[in-house]
Amino acid sequence: MTETRALIAAAGRGSRAGLSYPKTLFRVQERPILLRICEVLRPYDPQPTIVVSPSGEGPIAECLQQAGLAAHFVRQPEPKGMGDAVLRFAESPAFTTANHVLLSWGDVPFLQPETVAAMVEAHSCKGNDFTFVSRVVSSPYTIVLRNDLGEVRGVLETREAGLTPPPKAERDIGLFIFRKDPVFDRLREELPGKRGSGTGEHGFLYVIGYLAGTGCKVAALPIAKEIETVSLNSVRDLVGYA
Repeated sequence: MTETRALIAAAGRGSRAGLSYPKTLFRVQERPILLRICEVLRPYDPQPTIVVSPSGEGPIAECLQQAGLAAHFVRQPEPKGMGDAVLRFAESPAFTTANHVLLSWGDVPFLQPETVAAMVEAHSCKGNDFTFVSRVVSSPYTIVLRNDLGEVRGVLETREAGLTPPPKAERDIGLFIFRKDPVFDRLREELPGKRGSGTGEHGFLYVIGYLAGTGCKVAALPIAKEIETVSLNSVRDLVGYA
């Protein structure tokens, strides 16, 4: 595959999770979540770009320095949504060399190397424009939408849509790989659905529907292990894992 660069969205301040520090630094089995993600993404990019908040940059940089890891940092000055965070990648030195972006949310501690490898391989071999990992779960926060042929038509965020999550459905896990240009082109446009109806924040998952609707090759791979669906929204989410 042509140049792939890793991007970790880790600007969460931790306050909503009841923490006084960036939630990506929460320790799971004695290791900060961020270091666990960096380790899994290292075969694809040993110097990922990390999106940080102004107050979180110092603690995150210190954590990586102590671990002997290198990274590029870009700031998201205000919490304006995941789409806004992803767009900050344009400020990284890695942006100009990237043809594909390997993106992970910064609060998913249990990504498995084999899952990432399978996603990257499928993306490359199939010539996809956007590929992500999914799993059928109970009460999903997001819902993968497919047509009668099983093709991905979009991803719905139930909270932003004002919907009660269904008992069971397919959801993403916060791990993606995509061609940079078509995704960033759409993130920069003022498209319907760009801003959440409840939060007003610039979302990210809405671009999947626009890509699929304009002939881009989009695929959701239902290969995630159950543990990979665990993320840190509240410390309660990791009871029994930390």
